Amino acid sequence: MTQSESELRRTLGVGDAVVIGLGSMIGAGIFAALGPAARAAGSGLLLGLAVAAVVAYCNAMASARLAALYPASGGTYVYGRERLGAFWGYLAGWSFVVGKTASCAAMALTVGAYVWPGQAHAVAVAAVVALTAVNYGGVQKSAWLTRAIVAVVLAVLASVVVVCLGSDASDAGRLDIGLSAGAGGVLQAAGLLFFAFAGYARIATLGEEVRDPARTIPRAIPLALGLALVVYAAVAVAVLSVLGSGGLGQASAPLADAVRAAGAPGLVPVVRVGAAVAALGSLLALILGVSRTTLAMARDHHLPGALAAVHLRFQVPHRAELAVGAVVAALAATVDVRGAIGFSSFGVLAYYAVANASAWTLSSAPAARVVPVVGLVGCVTLAFALPVDSVVVGTAVLAVGAAAYGVRRWAASR
Repeated sequence: MTQSESELRRTLGVGDAVVIGLGSMIGAGIFAALGPAARAAGSGLLLGLAVAAVVAYCNAMASARLAALYPASGGTYVYGRERLGAFWGYLAGWSFVVGKTASCAAMALTVGAYVWPGQAHAVAVAAVVALTAVNYGGVQKSAWLTRAIVAVVLAVLASVVVVCLGSDASDAGRLDIGLSAGAGGVLQAAGLLFFAFAGYARIATLGEEVRDPARTIPRAIPLALGLALVVYAAVAVAVLSVLGSGGLGQASAPLADAVRAAGAPGLVPVVRVGAAVAALGSLLALILGVSRTTLAMARDHHLPGALAAVHLRFQVPHRAELAVGAVVAALAATVDVRGAIGFSSFGVLAYYAVANASAWTLSSAPAARVVPVVGLVGCVTLAFALPVDSVVVGTAVLAVGAAAYGVRRWAASR
């Protein structure tokens, strides 16, 4: 295979990378995750958001340092392989691909549920096919579409914040922070909310398509994370001020319910459109990230080698993208995977645990190891604070992946 057939083209700058990260984070999670998190944490919702943000920050710093050293497609799969050994890299890649494939299907079904509830599965499949085609045409096209999606979603979220905080229904007394659900509830909420922060990984997994990665990635990751945190905090405060933690925990569509309670029912359809657009943005970035990790694992023969091909004209891993699109479309057509968000969070937290462990090896200086240690402990704690079924399924899937790796190594040694 020639260089042109095996390498991707570096076309993304800092702005493009930040937008892709925001497109992954400012997605459907903010429209849906606040309700379950409020049910788990009660009056500790904002504490849960703060804990999720701290763990995400540690993970972001670890990812940024590692991505500058290893600017190749695959993200933590590559970092774990290079710093900890082949098995840990494989386990990170397995966690990411399996967990995020479920997330892709969940986002596709979210699009269907908002656009045409009666035909949610059909709309979901159409969305997957359309966005796979966009990604097939080149990462720069994906970046432009993501920029448009981010602009629309930010405008909708800004409207929600202004309407809620400016309404007579807003009451600052509802923002009192407590531990009505205990520390365990706060940690479970943090684990659920972490799902919405995890999109900055997409910047690292696109390392082979970023210009000057040693400079671009370390700047783009914390910038995207910081902007997402500001948006999430503003939305959470605005919605809480209207619904309170109890009302928010019972809301099926928290943002739509909040603007209705704030006396602006005419904004409800706008919020629904914003949710659908946000889900499309998340789906676009997820397919992009999963296909790049699939490419990296195929290059190392952990997945079929045919998936490592790069299109000569478009310079994208076209076979990996088509394979991911096909699997996600099949799931979206046949399975309701919205309940897989907890499992996806478990997989993503396992992925970042490997990232933090990898970053820990970069320096022996105690001060340089504080952030990756906090990140590693945080990831493990939040993973096992998730609902029991998510922990059980997530652990079982990781065990299956580890067993498959062991069988393959045993067969190779024979």
